[in-house]
Amino acid sequence: MNTPGSLTYVYAVTHRTGPLGDALAGLHGIGQAPLRFLPLTAGTEPAPSTSLALLAFVASDVPEQDFNETALKNHFEDLDWLEYVARTHHDVVQAVAARAPVLPLRMATVYQDDHRALQALAAQEDVFIQRLDQLRDHTEYGVKIYLTTEATQPPAAAPAPAASPGKAYLQARRAQRHSRDAVYQQAEQAAETIETIASRHATQRVRHAPQRGELTGTQENVVNYAYLIPDDQAGPFQAAIADAAQHFPDLRIEVTGPWAPYSFAMPAAGPTDAPEPPP
Repeated sequence: MNTPGSLTYVYAVTHRTGPLGDALAGLHGIGQAPLRFLPLTAGTEPAPSTSLALLAFVASDVPEQDFNETALKNHFEDLDWLEYVARTHHDVVQAVAARAPVLPLRMATVYQDDHRALQALAAQEDVFIQRLDQLRDHTEYGVKIYLTTEATQPPAAAPAPAASPGKAYLQARRAQRHSRDAVYQQAEQAAETIETIASRHATQRVRHAPQRGELTGTQENVVNYAYLIPDDQAGPFQAAIADAAQHFPDLRIEVTGPWAPYSFAMPAAGPTDAPEPPP
């Protein structure tokens, strides 16, 4: 049951098991709040049905004053707060994923109380059960392709007769454009190679938009894919990508993971009183 002045924050959907319950007992969520399963245990209200007992939200209490709709709108402008909540949410999801199939939920999925959360869980029971079965023994890996800063610079030219400033500028721009075109062509070939490798190992794929800004530093991210890989294929998949990367010296090809299947989970549709997190 909720403590006074709190809301129910849900991190993920999973199957309720004894070993996972033991693990949760030693973990904490946002604000160091203890984690718990919903549905609640027998003898408490609301009591789970027989079928619903197969599933559970991983949840904790959060202060209503920090997670009501108005407060969330203000907090979404606070980068330090967002980083803390996102990191804690991720740590909880990863801890669950290490022990059981998991459907991660969006950050800041909040319900008025446990009863409302259980209503949402019951409404999507069949979908959640089917999706968890599909993700069993699978893990998400990301593959990103970056253009290195050095590769997009024009090659050093041999000394040439002095040219006017305008002509020299145009020559430099032309050389830079040709250099970038060649690297982009190499990136396209690398992406095709990665897709061929993934076709042998992955069961699902998601193409995310390339990352921009501080996440990429001075390098340009041109490919940002996520793959759902059977656990027995993870080693061969990573080895094949690493081998392929050696053939594209002007690129940085990065494999990330293992991750909980964020890109392949179906987000919960919250009730009307659940604040919507940002897209």
